[in-house]
Amino acid sequence: MQMTSQEVLKKYFGYDSFRPGQDTLVEGILSGRDALGIMPTGAGKSLCYQIPALLMEGITLVISPLISLMKDQVTTLNQAGIHAAFLNSSLTPGQYRKALALMVQGRYRIVYVAPERLLTESFLEAAGQISISMVSVDEAHCISQWGQDFRPSYLKISEFIDRLPVRPVVSAFTATATREVKEDILALLGLRDPVQVTTGFDRKNLKFLVQHPANKLKALLDYLGEHDQECGIIYCLTRKLVEEVSGELVKRGYSVTRYHAGLSDEERKNNQEDFLFDRKQIMVATNAFGMGIDKSNVRFVVHYNMPKNMESYYQEAGRAGRDGLPSECLLMYAGQDVVTNQFFIDRMEAAGEETDPETAALIREREKERLKKMTFYCFTNDCLRAYILRYFGEYGDNYCGNCSNCLTQFEDRDVSETARMLIGCVDSAPREYGMTVIVDTVHGSKNQKIVRTGMEKNPWYGKGSQIPVFQLRQVMNHLIWHGYLTLTEDEYPVLRLTGEGRRVLEGEPVVMKVPKERPRTKDTAGKKPKGKLPAAMGDADPDLFARLRQRRMEIAKREKVPPYIVFTDKTLVQMCILHPSTPREMLKVSGVGEAKLEKYGEEFLEVLRENG
Repeated sequence: MQMTSQEVLKKYFGYDSFRPGQDTLVEGILSGRDALGIMPTGAGKSLCYQIPALLMEGITLVISPLISLMKDQVTTLNQAGIHAAFLNSSLTPGQYRKALALMVQGRYRIVYVAPERLLTESFLEAAGQISISMVSVDEAHCISQWGQDFRPSYLKISEFIDRLPVRPVVSAFTATATREVKEDILALLGLRDPVQVTTGFDRKNLKFLVQHPANKLKALLDYLGEHDQECGIIYCLTRKLVEEVSGELVKRGYSVTRYHAGLSDEERKNNQEDFLFDRKQIMVATNAFGMGIDKSNVRFVVHYNMPKNMESYYQEAGRAGRDGLPSECLLMYAGQDVVTNQFFIDRMEAAGEETDPETAALIREREKERLKKMTFYCFTNDCLRAYILRYFGEYGDNYCGNCSNCLTQFEDRDVSETARMLIGCVDSAPREYGMTVIVDTVHGSKNQKIVRTGMEKNPWYGKGSQIPVFQLRQVMNHLIWHGYLTLTEDEYPVLRLTGEGRRVLEGEPVVMKVPKERPRTKDTAGKKPKGKLPAAMGDADPDLFARLRQRRMEIAKREKVPPYIVFTDKTLVQMCILHPSTPREMLKVSGVGEAKLEKYGEEFLEVLRENG
């Protein structure tokens, strides 16, 4: 008698019950439907295709992007008594042929395969000889040009499925998917009437922290001193930083290993295993490490640098606390992080090899927008968890009590007046609008959309002109979270008034957690906050620095060179401090030689003159 999914779960994986969303996906697949699961790291996505694979006739092919991920999964399955194998470039030609032959013989229930292998002659021939019950796409966001890990090889998947004698069930899974990415997954994989499950992105056991340390290494050492004997991952943006940080930690007696693409395959393999098997306590790595790494006792993830987008950050930070126990995610920000990420984005020429130049340029612009939102996360006074959830389309409270902002900077505040403005604007609008239109209307924006829609005639237009836009958005999010307003799930979500919201219009008060005013010291009172400035900036003007950096980015893009080739951050800082107004004065700035003065000087002088 065939086992049930619950019995398989218990027998092979040792769990008594499914986590939220797992049973819906499993049963949907077993009924013959395609499936899409969007579930956070650690939510148990793998079980959603592994359990059906054991209950369906034939073989399940799992398409996976990384060798390390495949090996980890296959080892886990084999340990559980499930016959599984992988087919990728780590195998010798002889090993590959043997594994392929065993697959044809039906020796495996689950076979992991790299997307690059799908359309090879040998694999297509083998696939035509077996009964494939399901094709499951792991890390499905890789198929989307809007995802953080776009892999052109993923675009081959649908062609492979089309070439099979009988179309199998197709399932797809990812931890991070914005609306654009989700739509791409559905369309590019050709999912038919799929059962779709999106579990909440919130990982309540994770504490989110942001620091702006003047000395990152010192801050890291202080942090590690407070987390002695705990297992963790430290992500660095570059291989060079990986080497520097890991070297410094080794000098100080920490149990450390490292991982980046510059190491040999053998060294990466050994180092990864040292970490996975607890022979080393701390892994220092680039983002080349970690996709699919299922190490449950990671108590902290430190981002030594800011990642390029929120998708990457949340996926990497999510490797902490997979066992559900309290864990921390610390992000250390410095201005150079933005510069380095911008450099990586500007180098995304490879995208043009797979797509037309127009699309490639659009992708780069989208990446720049994502970088901007990631930077905002590092400077927000809002609840960090709320910020993350909003990014992924969820609306939580503005207070979580478990992030660096909420733990130190929040207080109760009556926001009734602001709430009535926003709710009143929604109520009096001639038709339904989204959040941006309502906020812009209340703030008194004169942008084209407001004029075009006639919302400047709304009775609430400009009533909140003195309230910063970010505060209006905070209150709006609070109103949605607490049911005063609802946001539809349409392609273009619109706001609707609820009964609770109408009571606010009638005078019911609204109280929410808001950031406390940051205390001013004698030295800073009356001065502009320094904001996103690198360490040791002195009294340099942060706004001027930002404008100089923007001009540098424009030049770098035009010249197709890294931004630092134009001028370093140090040079821009000196421009802020010395404030040259003539070419002769510009030559006194460290890093400005005659050649660069001739080439770029006037463009930077223009910015400086505009600043007065």
